[in-house]
Amino acid sequence: MTTLVTGGAGYVGSHTVAALAAAGHDVVILDDFSNARRDLVGALRSLTTQKLEVVEGDAGDRATVDAVFDAYRIESVVHFAAHKSVPESVAEPLRYFRNNLMSTLTLAAAAVERQVGRFVFSSSAVVYGTPAALPVTEETPTEPESPYGATKIMCERVLSDVASASGMQVVMLRYFNPVGAHPTGIIGEDPPGEATNLVSAVMRVAAGTLDKFEIFGGDYPTRDGTAIRDYIHVMDLADGHLAALAANLGERPSRIFNLGTGVPTTVLEVVAAASEAAQRAIPFEIVARRPGDLGASWADCSRAARELEWQARRGLNEMLEDHWRFVSGRSDRQH
Repeated sequence: MTTLVTGGAGYVGSHTVAALAAAGHDVVILDDFSNARRDLVGALRSLTTQKLEVVEGDAGDRATVDAVFDAYRIESVVHFAAHKSVPESVAEPLRYFRNNLMSTLTLAAAAVERQVGRFVFSSSAVVYGTPAALPVTEETPTEPESPYGATKIMCERVLSDVASASGMQVVMLRYFNPVGAHPTGIIGEDPPGEATNLVSAVMRVAAGTLDKFEIFGGDYPTRDGTAIRDYIHVMDLADGHLAALAANLGERPSRIFNLGTGVPTTVLEVVAAASEAAQRAIPFEIVARRPGDLGASWADCSRAARELEWQARRGLNEMLEDHWRFVSGRSDRQH
């Protein structure tokens, strides 16, 4: 039996594939490489197995998805494949709705037809919008403030209804801000094109490929004026997906879990930790806020601790040290 991982060549997807393989799962990756590097496949195979199956294609294309299900005995699905930039979604909402909804609808239809038992969906804390109270629990009202967040909550509702109407159980993981890399430094986050995630941009400055880091907003009502987030090590997040696949939901058709550390951290604190990890100063400039960005958000993960028997184990310094190990090693290999 095999787990299908859509978007498995992306950042969180690749680390989850590594964790699945380490736990003895057979894995098939489906990825169109629109937000992933093809050379990651070789690195991932060196961590897992040369027999790792990789199919290049669009998770929203029914013929492609059917071909994958026909070729392999898919027992479970972990669905990452999605566009994921908040500011980009504000500029291109139709592109985000088309891609993120179609991939979820297509996969869900194929999975139900093939009687797949478990479907794990990669959601996001952006579904909460600007929460009225912190920390955020799974019962916090969902009021997304960007098209990206809207696509995530719409996909959650689709999958919840599909689970109620079928025998497929769905676990939806609302995770916060992934940081870090595999401890070997072999895989990590290095997206093609512009770095849209905070830590990727910080590390490019540390590596010398960007002149300075732009902090979007220095006038938030926080302890240093910069936005607060809940950063989680990508390997802890990968372990959360393993726990979601194995979770005993009982008679419940679906369940939602927050995945984070529960530790609020400002952007300036991330820059300081990155400077320490890289052993060099990271120049930055505070500029205007971006549309769709939030002032503060961090998680209450007690439900995941109780029901998934999962909790984050790695702190901010380990996140940044592992992230820098990958970025600096990649820079050395390229030169």
